[in-house]
Amino acid sequence: MFDDTGGHEPERRDIEKRWDDPSEIRRATRYTVWVLAVALVSAALLGLWAYLGRSNCTDATAPVCGTADRYLLAIVPAAVLMLGGLGAFGETYAVWKRGGTWPAWQGAGWALFLLMLVCAALGAGVLAT
Repeated sequence: MFDDTGGHEPERRDIEKRWDDPSEIRRATRYTVWVLAVALVSAALLGLWAYLGRSNCTDATAPVCGTADRYLLAIVPAAVLMLGGLGAFGETYAVWKRGGTWPAWQGAGWALFLLMLVCAALGAGVLAT
């Protein structure tokens, strides 16, 4: 981003931290909340499906006793969060190319990746038992 004289544009450089674009921050926040909601709803629906389908293991003490049910419950919410994080990083690049406020999207991507790691760690604990 250089002007005709070879100097940097004064209004926006990546090393400056004076970004003020509330609409872009709202977009990134709304996206993150929607991805998180989809992950939670998928976990709830998979848990309900696994709980209601336990007629073949009524003597089990765990609420989810089927192997496939446990794998789905452990993997699907983490996969939703991973895909959401990748989508946020893709939008980071697109907003950066347009010259917009990209750090909000980068923060959304890292937040979703962090939640994905937490969800995957919890799922790994369930699969290990």
